Amino acid sequence: MRIIGGEARGRKLKSPPGRTVRPTLSRVREGLFDMLAPRLPGARFLDLFAGTGAVGLEAASRGAAAVVLVEVSDRQARTIRENIQALAVEARVRLIRAAAGSALPHLAQAGECFDVIFLDPPYDRPEAVVSTLEVISQWPGLVCPQGVVVAQHDSRLAMPDQVGACRLARARRFGDSTLSFYHLAEPPGGA
Repeated sequence: MRIIGGEARGRKLKSPPGRTVRPTLSRVREGLFDMLAPRLPGARFLDLFAGTGAVGLEAASRGAAAVVLVEVSDRQARTIRENIQALAVEARVRLIRAAAGSALPHLAQAGECFDVIFLDPPYDRPEAVVSTLEVISQWPGLVCPQGVVVAQHDSRLAMPDQVGACRLARARRFGDSTLSFYHLAEPPGGA
């Protein structure tokens, strides 16, 4: 697996041995970053269920100013740390070793706000997509104005049009994987 665009293009990323991680395929990452291209320069990017960190590290390579990777597995977190060091992006990328559902409130309480929140839970846990969107809805300050939440999920999973404050704007299918783009609905009164 390699970084496919930006300043680190072509650099190889490590992946933990075995089948515990399902890295985002390069064609899905390419499609994702083609759609996000105007948002990335200077953006704050949150990668939940980070796995190898490939998506967040791709964002850093393509100009994101700050990237936060959230991963619960010790083994995968070690791989992410190695990938961060190999790309020499420690100044812009930080790793939080925690479950996504517990990291989100801590980030919100610390006043963090992201232009892009990406989540890609394991496909054998389809409920994690909706439950993570629900947590994001409970902490709307996590999403910067005009920000987007992107959920990668199994294409067989029918995503709801709205989850709490997250409203589905569009979806794009890449074979077995689909990217669903959510925006936060404006609160009543347009505030």
